[in-house]
Amino acid sequence: MQIDNSKPLIITGNSLGGSVASLFTLSLLETLDFTTTKRPLCITFGSPLIGDDGLQEAISKYPTWNSCFLHVVSNQDPIPRLLISPHNPIGSDSQTNVYKPFGTFLLCSKLGCACFEYSQSIMDLLKATYLEGPKNQNPNQVLELYEEIVKHLKLTKICKDTTQLIRWDTKSLQASIITQLEAIGLVRPQQQQGNMGIDYLITNTEKQEKKLVFMKKQVFDPSKELNDMKVRMAYLEWYRKLSKDNKIGYYDNYKNASHTSDLEITKHMKALTCYWEQIVDEAEKRPQTVGTSLRTRWLFAGTNYQRMIEPLFIVEYYKDDHQRDYINQGRAKHFKQLEQWYKETQKPASGPNDLKKQNVASILTEDPCFWAHFEEARISCKLLSSKESSVGDKESSKHNLIEFGNYVYSLMKNYAISPEIFLPQSSFMQWWKEYKELLGTYCSRLTDLIKDHNKYANGKLEFP
Repeated sequence: MQIDNSKPLIITGNSLGGSVASLFTLSLLETLDFTTTKRPLCITFGSPLIGDDGLQEAISKYPTWNSCFLHVVSNQDPIPRLLISPHNPIGSDSQTNVYKPFGTFLLCSKLGCACFEYSQSIMDLLKATYLEGPKNQNPNQVLELYEEIVKHLKLTKICKDTTQLIRWDTKSLQASIITQLEAIGLVRPQQQQGNMGIDYLITNTEKQEKKLVFMKKQVFDPSKELNDMKVRMAYLEWYRKLSKDNKIGYYDNYKNASHTSDLEITKHMKALTCYWEQIVDEAEKRPQTVGTSLRTRWLFAGTNYQRMIEPLFIVEYYKDDHQRDYINQGRAKHFKQLEQWYKETQKPASGPNDLKKQNVASILTEDPCFWAHFEEARISCKLLSSKESSVGDKESSKHNLIEFGNYVYSLMKNYAISPEIFLPQSSFMQWWKEYKELLGTYCSRLTDLIKDHNKYANGKLEFP
Protein backbone atom coordinates (compact mmCIF):
# COMPACT_ATOMS: atom_id res chain seq x y z
CA MET A 1 0.00 0.00 0.00
CA GLN A 2 1.30 3.46 -0.96
CA ILE A 3 0.57 6.29 1.49
CA ASP A 4 1.04 9.97 0.69
CA ASN A 5 3.24 11.29 3.52
CA SER A 6 2.34 14.89 2.72
CA LYS A 7 -1.13 14.36 4.19
CA PRO A 8 -2.27 12.82 7.49
CA LEU A 9 -3.95 9.42 7.15
CA ILE A 10 -7.18 9.45 9.17
CA ILE A 11 -9.35 6.34 9.31
CA THR A 12 -12.83 6.79 10.69
CA GLY A 13 -16.14 5.01 11.12
CA ASN A 14 -19.41 5.18 13.02
CA SER A 15 -20.93 2.38 15.12
CA LEU A 16 -19.94 -0.99 13.58
CA GLY A 17 -18.01 0.94 10.96
CA GLY A 18 -15.85 2.20 13.82
CA SER A 19 -14.95 -1.38 14.73
CA VAL A 20 -13.95 -2.04 11.12
CA ALA A 21 -11.86 1.15 11.14
CA SER A 22 -10.05 -0.01 14.30
CA LEU A 23 -9.29 -3.43 12.84
CA PHE A 24 -8.05 -1.91 9.59
CA THR A 25 -5.79 0.49 11.51
CA LEU A 26 -4.35 -2.41 13.52
CA SER A 27 -3.62 -4.18 10.25
CA LEU A 28 -1.77 -1.10 8.94
CA LEU A 29 0.22 -0.74 12.15
CA GLU A 30 1.36 -4.34 11.78
CA THR A 31 2.29 -4.28 8.11
CA LEU A 32 3.56 -0.79 7.20
CA ASP A 33 7.11 0.43 7.78
CA PHE A 34 6.67 3.56 9.87
CA THR A 35 10.31 4.56 9.65
CA THR A 36 9.36 5.96 6.24
CA THR A 37 5.57 6.34 6.59
CA LYS A 38 3.45 8.41 8.94
CA ARG A 39 1.36 6.51 11.46
CA PRO A 40 -2.40 6.59 10.84
CA LEU A 41 -4.94 8.11 13.23
CA CYS A 42 -8.14 6.16 13.79
CA ILE A 43 -11.14 8.18 15.02
CA THR A 44 -14.31 6.23 15.77
CA PHE A 45 -17.76 7.48 16.74
CA GLY A 46 -19.93 5.27 18.90
CA SER A 47 -17.98 2.11 18.14
CA PRO A 48 -18.64 -1.05 20.18
CA LEU A 49 -15.65 -2.53 22.02
CA ILE A 50 -13.42 -5.02 20.19
CA GLY A 51 -10.78 -7.40 21.52
CA ASP A 52 -10.19 -9.06 24.87
CA ASP A 53 -7.84 -8.08 27.69
CA GLY A 54 -4.90 -9.73 25.84
CA LEU A 55 -5.33 -7.39 22.85
CA GLN A 56 -5.88 -4.38 25.11
CA GLU A 57 -2.76 -5.17 27.14
CA ALA A 58 -0.60 -5.74 24.06
CA ILE A 59 -1.67 -2.47 22.39
CA SER A 60 -1.32 -0.49 25.62
CA LYS A 61 2.29 -1.65 25.94
CA TYR A 62 3.06 0.10 22.66
CA PRO A 63 2.44 3.82 23.34
CA THR A 64 2.86 4.66 19.65
CA TRP A 65 0.13 2.15 18.77
CA ASN A 66 -2.17 3.19 21.62
CA SER A 67 -1.91 6.85 20.61
CA CYS A 68 -3.28 6.04 17.14
CA PHE A 69 -6.83 5.50 18.44
CA LEU A 70 -9.38 8.08 19.54
CA HIS A 71 -12.86 6.76 20.33
CA VAL A 72 -15.59 9.41 20.61
CA VAL A 73 -18.58 8.31 22.74
CA SER A 74 -21.76 10.23 23.49
CA ASN A 75 -23.53 9.70 26.81
CA GLN A 76 -26.71 9.17 24.78
CA ASP A 77 -25.32 6.38 22.56
CA PRO A 78 -26.06 2.79 23.69
CA ILE A 79 -23.88 1.09 21.02
CA PRO A 80 -20.46 1.50 22.74
CA ARG A 81 -21.97 -0.09 25.86
CA LEU A 82 -23.62 -3.10 24.19
CA LEU A 83 -20.73 -5.47 24.93
CA ILE A 84 -20.24 -4.39 28.55
CA SER A 85 -21.57 -6.98 30.95
CA PRO A 86 -24.47 -5.65 33.06
CA HIS A 87 -23.35 -8.01 35.85
CA ASN A 88 -20.13 -6.04 36.48
CA PRO A 89 -20.64 -3.29 39.07
CA ILE A 90 -18.74 -0.03 38.62
CA GLY A 91 -15.16 -0.50 39.81
CA SER A 92 -15.25 -4.27 39.34
CA ASP A 93 -12.29 -5.83 37.55
CA SER A 94 -14.29 -9.00 36.94
CA GLN A 95 -13.44 -11.23 34.00
CA THR A 96 -17.12 -11.64 33.06
CA ASN A 97 -16.70 -8.75 30.63
CA VAL A 98 -14.76 -10.24 27.71
CA TYR A 99 -14.32 -7.02 25.70
CA LYS A 100 -11.87 -4.35 26.84
CA PRO A 101 -11.26 -0.78 25.60
CA PHE A 102 -7.93 0.43 24.25
CA GLY A 103 -6.68 3.80 23.01
CA THR A 104 -8.04 7.15 24.19
CA PHE A 105 -11.76 7.63 24.82
CA LEU A 106 -13.33 11.06 24.41
CA LEU A 107 -16.53 10.89 26.48
CA CYS A 108 -19.03 13.58 25.60
CA SER A 109 -22.19 15.11 27.05
CA LYS A 110 -24.14 18.31 26.44
CA LEU A 111 -21.97 19.97 29.10
CA GLY A 112 -18.66 19.10 27.44
CA CYS A 113 -16.07 16.38 26.82
CA ALA A 114 -13.17 14.70 28.61
CA CYS A 115 -10.46 12.20 27.65
CA PHE A 116 -9.56 8.99 29.50
CA GLU A 117 -6.98 6.27 28.79
CA TYR A 118 -7.03 3.71 31.58
CA SER A 119 -9.10 0.69 30.56
CA GLN A 120 -10.95 0.11 33.83
CA SER A 121 -11.73 3.82 34.24
CA ILE A 122 -13.22 3.86 30.76
CA MET A 123 -15.36 0.79 31.56
CA ASP A 124 -16.65 2.44 34.75
CA LEU A 125 -17.38 5.75 33.05
CA LEU A 126 -19.09 4.17 30.04
CA LYS A 127 -21.50 2.49 32.47
CA ALA A 128 -21.91 5.54 34.70
CA THR A 129 -22.54 8.00 31.86
CA TYR A 130 -25.03 5.68 30.19
CA LEU A 131 -27.01 5.38 33.40
CA GLU A 132 -27.11 9.18 33.56
CA GLY A 133 -28.15 9.53 29.91
CA PRO A 134 -31.68 9.68 28.53
CA LYS A 135 -33.59 6.45 28.12
CA ASN A 136 -34.85 4.85 24.91
CA GLN A 137 -32.53 6.84 22.66
CA ASN A 138 -33.20 6.05 19.00
CA PRO A 139 -29.90 4.66 17.56
CA ASN A 140 -30.76 6.14 14.14
CA GLN A 141 -30.55 9.64 15.60
CA VAL A 142 -27.19 9.10 17.31
CA LEU A 143 -25.18 10.08 14.23
CA GLU A 144 -26.69 13.55 14.49
CA LEU A 145 -25.39 13.73 18.07
CA TYR A 146 -21.83 13.14 16.85
CA GLU A 147 -22.23 15.80 14.17
CA GLU A 148 -23.16 18.26 16.93
CA ILE A 149 -20.21 17.08 19.06
CA VAL A 150 -17.74 17.72 16.22
CA LYS A 151 -19.20 21.20 15.60
CA HIS A 152 -19.03 21.92 19.34
CA LEU A 153 -15.40 20.79 19.59
CA LYS A 154 -14.40 23.27 16.90
CA LEU A 155 -15.68 26.12 19.05
CA THR A 156 -14.83 25.13 22.63
CA LYS A 157 -12.09 23.63 24.76
CA ILE A 158 -12.39 19.97 25.64
CA CYS A 159 -12.42 20.62 29.42
CA LYS A 160 -13.60 23.97 30.69
CA ASP A 161 -12.50 25.25 34.10
CA THR A 162 -15.34 24.78 36.57
CA THR A 163 -13.70 26.18 39.68
CA GLN A 164 -17.04 26.56 41.44
CA LEU A 165 -17.08 22.76 41.90
CA ILE A 166 -13.64 22.46 43.48
CA ARG A 167 -12.60 23.38 47.02
CA TRP A 168 -9.30 25.21 47.26
CA ASP A 169 -7.83 22.45 49.46
CA THR A 170 -8.50 19.74 46.81
CA LYS A 171 -5.40 17.96 45.46
CA SER A 172 -4.49 18.87 41.89
CA LEU A 173 -5.05 15.38 40.38
CA GLN A 174 -8.39 15.02 42.13
CA ALA A 175 -9.37 18.51 41.04
CA SER A 176 -8.56 17.61 37.44
CA ILE A 177 -10.67 14.45 37.67
CA ILE A 178 -13.63 16.35 39.15
CA THR A 179 -13.38 18.81 36.26
CA GLN A 180 -13.36 15.95 33.76
CA LEU A 181 -16.35 14.20 35.36
CA GLU A 182 -18.28 17.47 35.42
CA ALA A 183 -17.55 17.95 31.73
CA ILE A 184 -19.25 14.64 30.90
CA GLY A 185 -22.23 15.34 33.15
CA LEU A 186 -21.42 13.14 36.14
CA VAL A 187 -20.59 15.77 38.76
CA ARG A 188 -22.79 18.75 39.53
CA PRO A 189 -22.49 21.29 42.36
CA GLN A 190 -25.35 19.75 44.36
CA GLN A 191 -23.91 16.24 43.88
CA GLN A 192 -20.31 16.73 45.02
CA GLN A 193 -21.03 16.56 48.74
CA GLY A 194 -22.41 13.32 50.17
CA ASN A 195 -22.97 11.37 46.94
CA MET A 196 -21.33 8.00 47.55
CA GLY A 197 -21.45 6.94 43.89
CA ILE A 198 -19.74 10.11 42.67
CA ASP A 199 -17.26 10.03 45.55
CA TYR A 200 -16.34 6.50 44.59
CA LEU A 201 -15.89 7.42 40.91
CA ILE A 202 -13.61 10.32 41.83
CA THR A 203 -11.50 8.24 44.24
CA ASN A 204 -11.32 5.19 41.98
CA THR A 205 -10.52 7.20 38.83
CA GLU A 206 -7.74 8.99 40.73
CA LYS A 207 -6.29 5.64 41.83
CA GLN A 208 -6.48 4.22 38.31
CA GLU A 209 -4.85 7.31 36.77
CA LYS A 210 -1.92 6.90 39.16
CA LYS A 211 -1.74 3.24 38.18
CA LEU A 212 -1.73 4.21 34.48
CA VAL A 213 1.24 6.57 35.03
CA PHE A 214 3.11 3.79 36.85
CA MET A 215 2.31 1.26 34.11
CA LYS A 216 3.59 3.60 31.40
CA LYS A 217 6.91 3.80 33.22
CA GLN A 218 7.06 0.00 33.43
CA VAL A 219 6.19 -0.71 29.78
CA PHE A 220 8.51 -3.27 28.19
CA ASP A 221 10.30 -1.50 25.35
CA PRO A 222 12.44 -4.05 23.50
CA SER A 223 14.37 -1.37 21.62
CA LYS A 224 15.63 0.15 24.89
CA GLU A 225 16.95 -3.21 26.07
CA LEU A 226 18.28 -4.32 22.70
CA ASN A 227 21.76 -2.90 23.26
CA ASP A 228 22.05 -4.71 26.58
CA MET A 229 21.02 -7.93 24.85
CA LYS A 230 23.69 -7.34 22.20
CA VAL A 231 26.29 -7.13 24.98
CA ARG A 232 25.08 -10.45 26.37
CA MET A 233 25.23 -12.03 22.93
CA ALA A 234 28.78 -10.68 22.52
CA TYR A 235 29.72 -12.47 25.76
CA LEU A 236 28.35 -15.70 24.33
CA GLU A 237 30.34 -15.17 21.12
CA TRP A 238 33.45 -14.74 23.26
CA TYR A 239 32.62 -17.97 25.11
CA ARG A 240 32.19 -19.74 21.80
CA LYS A 241 35.58 -18.52 20.55
CA LEU A 242 37.24 -19.51 23.84
CA SER A 243 35.78 -23.01 23.52
CA LYS A 244 36.98 -23.31 19.92
CA ASP A 245 40.51 -22.28 20.96
CA ASN A 246 40.43 -25.16 23.44
CA LYS A 247 39.58 -27.59 20.61
CA ILE A 248 36.03 -28.13 21.82
CA GLY A 249 32.71 -26.70 20.67
CA TYR A 250 30.80 -24.39 23.01
CA TYR A 251 27.99 -26.98 23.25
CA ASP A 252 30.37 -29.53 24.74
CA ASN A 253 32.20 -26.92 26.80
CA TYR A 254 28.93 -25.88 28.44
CA LYS A 255 27.99 -29.52 28.86
CA ASN A 256 31.20 -30.19 30.81
CA ALA A 257 30.72 -27.00 32.91
CA SER A 258 34.27 -27.03 34.23
CA HIS A 259 34.92 -23.25 34.42
CA THR A 260 33.45 -20.30 36.30
CA SER A 261 32.71 -18.72 32.91
CA ASP A 262 30.05 -21.39 32.43
CA LEU A 263 28.11 -19.90 35.37
CA GLU A 264 28.26 -16.49 33.70
CA ILE A 265 26.91 -18.05 30.52
CA THR A 266 23.93 -19.39 32.44
CA LYS A 267 23.20 -15.90 33.78
CA HIS A 268 23.33 -14.35 30.29
CA MET A 269 21.29 -17.21 28.85
CA LYS A 270 18.46 -16.62 31.37
CA ALA A 271 18.40 -12.86 30.73
CA LEU A 272 18.30 -13.33 26.96
CA THR A 273 15.58 -15.95 27.23
CA CYS A 274 13.41 -13.73 29.43
CA TYR A 275 13.79 -10.91 26.90
CA TRP A 276 12.86 -13.01 23.87
CA GLU A 277 9.99 -14.74 25.64
CA GLN A 278 8.48 -11.28 26.23
CA ILE A 279 9.00 -10.21 22.63
CA VAL A 280 7.43 -13.38 21.22
CA ASP A 281 4.55 -13.25 23.71
CA GLU A 282 3.71 -9.65 22.80
CA ALA A 283 4.15 -10.29 19.08
CA GLU A 284 1.60 -13.12 19.33
CA LYS A 285 -0.88 -10.82 21.06
CA ARG A 286 -0.60 -8.20 18.36
CA PRO A 287 -3.07 -8.52 15.46
CA GLN A 288 -1.30 -10.54 12.76
CA THR A 289 -2.44 -10.21 9.17
CA VAL A 290 -1.77 -13.16 6.88
CA GLY A 291 1.91 -13.58 6.03
CA THR A 292 3.24 -11.04 8.53
CA SER A 293 5.65 -11.75 11.35
CA LEU A 294 8.23 -9.96 13.44
CA ARG A 295 9.94 -6.96 11.93
CA THR A 296 13.08 -7.92 9.99
CA ARG A 297 15.42 -6.47 12.59
CA TRP A 298 13.82 -8.41 15.43
CA LEU A 299 13.53 -11.61 13.41
CA PHE A 300 17.22 -11.58 12.47
CA ALA A 301 18.24 -10.94 16.08
CA GLY A 302 15.80 -13.59 17.32
CA THR A 303 17.11 -16.21 14.92
CA ASN A 304 20.69 -15.47 15.98
CA TYR A 305 19.66 -15.74 19.64
CA GLN A 306 17.91 -19.05 19.01
CA ARG A 307 20.83 -20.64 17.17
CA MET A 308 23.19 -19.59 19.96
CA ILE A 309 21.03 -20.34 23.01
CA GLU A 310 18.79 -23.31 22.18
CA PRO A 311 21.73 -25.77 22.09
CA LEU A 312 22.39 -24.84 25.73
CA PHE A 313 18.77 -25.63 26.58
CA ILE A 314 19.27 -29.00 24.90
CA VAL A 315 22.29 -29.61 27.17
CA GLU A 316 20.12 -28.96 30.22
CA TYR A 317 17.33 -31.19 28.95
CA TYR A 318 19.50 -34.26 28.32
CA LYS A 319 21.37 -34.00 31.61
CA ASP A 320 18.66 -36.28 32.90
CA ASP A 321 19.48 -39.66 31.37
CA HIS A 322 15.78 -40.56 31.27
CA GLN A 323 14.78 -37.58 29.10
CA ARG A 324 13.88 -38.25 25.47
CA ASP A 325 12.47 -36.36 22.48
CA TYR A 326 13.37 -32.74 23.29
CA ILE A 327 11.72 -31.42 20.11
CA ASN A 328 8.24 -32.66 21.04
CA GLN A 329 8.48 -32.92 24.81
CA GLY A 330 10.89 -30.27 26.06
CA ARG A 331 11.10 -27.42 23.55
CA ALA A 332 10.05 -23.97 24.76
CA LYS A 333 7.14 -22.29 23.00
CA HIS A 334 9.08 -19.17 21.99
CA PHE A 335 11.71 -21.30 20.21
CA LYS A 336 9.01 -22.97 18.15
CA GLN A 337 7.45 -19.61 17.26
CA LEU A 338 10.74 -17.97 16.29
CA GLU A 339 11.57 -20.89 14.01
CA GLN A 340 8.13 -20.77 12.39
CA TRP A 341 8.43 -17.02 11.69
CA TYR A 342 11.90 -17.52 10.25
CA LYS A 343 10.71 -20.29 7.91
CA GLU A 344 7.82 -18.10 6.71
CA THR A 345 10.27 -15.46 5.50
CA GLN A 346 12.71 -17.81 3.76
CA LYS A 347 12.69 -18.45 0.04
CA PRO A 348 13.62 -21.90 -1.33
CA ALA A 349 17.33 -22.09 -2.16
CA SER A 350 18.81 -24.32 -4.84
CA GLY A 351 22.07 -24.74 -2.89
CA PRO A 352 24.80 -22.88 -1.02
CA ASN A 353 26.28 -19.84 -2.74
CA ASP A 354 29.96 -18.87 -2.71
CA LEU A 355 29.51 -16.35 0.11
CA LYS A 356 27.96 -18.99 2.33
CA LYS A 357 30.85 -21.36 1.66
CA GLN A 358 33.40 -18.66 2.43
CA ASN A 359 31.78 -17.85 5.78
CA VAL A 360 31.02 -21.39 6.93
CA ALA A 361 33.85 -21.36 9.51
CA SER A 362 32.06 -18.65 11.52
CA ILE A 363 28.42 -19.70 11.19
CA LEU A 364 26.11 -21.08 13.83
CA THR A 365 24.38 -24.31 12.84
CA GLU A 366 21.19 -23.27 11.03
CA ASP A 367 19.01 -25.93 12.63
CA PRO A 368 18.84 -24.93 16.33
CA CYS A 369 17.72 -28.48 17.14
CA PHE A 370 20.78 -30.17 15.62
CA TRP A 371 22.09 -31.18 19.05
CA ALA A 372 18.71 -32.62 20.02
CA HIS A 373 18.90 -34.89 16.96
CA PHE A 374 22.46 -35.72 17.97
CA GLU A 375 21.49 -36.66 21.54
CA GLU A 376 18.76 -38.94 20.19
CA ALA A 377 21.38 -40.54 17.91
CA ARG A 378 23.62 -41.17 20.94
CA ILE A 379 20.73 -42.85 22.72
CA SER A 380 20.08 -44.96 19.61
CA CYS A 381 23.74 -46.07 19.61
CA LYS A 382 23.45 -47.18 23.22
CA LEU A 383 20.27 -49.13 22.50
CA LEU A 384 21.77 -50.75 19.42
CA SER A 385 24.89 -51.90 21.27
CA SER A 386 23.07 -52.99 24.43
CA LYS A 387 22.49 -56.70 24.99
CA GLU A 388 19.34 -55.89 26.93
CA SER A 389 17.62 -54.17 24.00
CA SER A 390 14.85 -56.06 22.20
CA VAL A 391 15.03 -56.86 18.49
CA GLY A 392 12.41 -54.21 17.81
CA ASP A 393 14.37 -51.55 19.72
CA LYS A 394 17.54 -52.42 17.81
CA GLU A 395 15.84 -52.20 14.43
CA SER A 396 14.26 -48.87 15.35
CA SER A 397 17.59 -47.55 16.64
CA LYS A 398 19.38 -48.62 13.47
CA HIS A 399 16.79 -46.86 11.34
CA ASN A 400 17.11 -43.69 13.45
CA LEU A 401 20.90 -43.71 13.07
CA ILE A 402 20.70 -44.01 9.30
CA GLU A 403 18.21 -41.13 9.22
CA PHE A 404 20.52 -39.02 11.39
CA GLY A 405 23.45 -39.75 9.07
CA ASN A 406 21.39 -38.58 6.08
CA TYR A 407 20.36 -35.48 8.04
CA VAL A 408 24.01 -34.58 8.79
CA TYR A 409 24.92 -35.16 5.14
CA SER A 410 22.17 -32.77 3.95
CA LEU A 411 23.32 -30.07 6.40
CA MET A 412 26.91 -30.38 5.22
CA LYS A 413 25.87 -30.33 1.59
CA ASN A 414 24.08 -27.01 2.17
CA TYR A 415 26.93 -25.64 4.30
CA ALA A 416 24.38 -25.24 7.09
CA ILE A 417 26.31 -26.84 9.96
CA SER A 418 29.10 -25.31 12.01
CA PRO A 419 32.56 -26.94 11.57
CA GLU A 420 32.79 -26.91 15.39
CA ILE A 421 31.28 -30.38 15.43
CA PHE A 422 34.53 -31.71 13.89
CA LEU A 423 36.83 -30.36 16.63
CA PRO A 424 38.97 -33.12 18.25
CA GLN A 425 37.18 -33.07 21.62
CA SER A 426 33.71 -32.73 20.16
CA SER A 427 31.17 -35.27 21.41
CA PHE A 428 30.03 -35.57 17.80
CA MET A 429 33.44 -36.94 16.75
CA GLN A 430 33.45 -39.32 19.70
CA TRP A 431 30.01 -40.52 18.72
CA TRP A 432 31.11 -40.81 15.08
CA LYS A 433 33.65 -43.51 15.92
CA GLU A 434 30.99 -45.58 17.61
CA TYR A 435 28.57 -44.94 14.76
CA LYS A 436 31.01 -46.28 12.15
CA GLU A 437 31.63 -49.45 14.15
CA LEU A 438 27.93 -50.13 14.51
CA LEU A 439 26.73 -49.39 10.95
CA GLY A 440 29.80 -49.94 8.79
CA THR A 441 28.93 -49.55 5.09
CA TYR A 442 25.64 -47.76 5.84
CA CYS A 443 27.61 -44.59 6.58
CA SER A 444 30.06 -44.71 3.62
CA ARG A 445 28.69 -41.51 2.00
CA LEU A 446 29.11 -39.54 5.21
CA THR A 447 32.50 -41.13 5.96
CA ASP A 448 34.18 -39.55 2.95
CA LEU A 449 32.81 -36.12 3.85
CA ILE A 450 33.93 -36.24 7.46
CA LYS A 451 37.41 -37.36 6.40
CA ASP A 452 37.61 -34.08 4.44
CA HIS A 453 36.09 -31.90 7.16
CA ASN A 454 39.02 -29.44 6.88
CA LYS A 455 37.97 -28.75 3.30
CA TYR A 456 34.42 -28.22 4.56
CA ALA A 457 35.64 -25.65 7.11
CA ASN A 458 37.37 -23.78 4.28
CA GLY A 459 34.33 -23.92 2.01
CA LYS A 460 36.10 -26.12 -0.55
CA LEU A 461 34.45 -29.50 -0.04
CA GLU A 462 32.80 -30.82 -3.20
CA PHE A 463 29.68 -32.97 -3.00
CA PRO A 464 28.72 -35.78 -5.39
